[in-house]
Amino acid sequence: RSMMAQVSLYTTRFCPFCIRAKMLLDAKKIEYSEIPVDVDQAGRRLMTARAGSHTVPQIWIGEKHIGGCDELYQLEREGLLDELLGEHYE
Repeated sequence: RSMMAQVSLYTTRFCPFCIRAKMLLDAKKIEYSEIPVDVDQAGRRLMTARAGSHTVPQIWIGEKHIGGCDELYQLEREGLLDELLGEHYE
């Protein structure tokens, strides 16, 4: 597990898509760092600059911006999420 890419999410507290994204990561036992931007305007500006979008969640795996909740679930459906994370299941 030491080779797993760092996952980070910009979130707000009551965003249903943020909650769904965290549920998927939690179900897969993937550790992530959550960056709440509810009241952090500077954090939200940084997120918007990094992501090119102001909506939450914004999710990165390592340095790769994957987008939001829908994109995260799409990667999982296509079997690509584990590969991006550096996990290889036999």
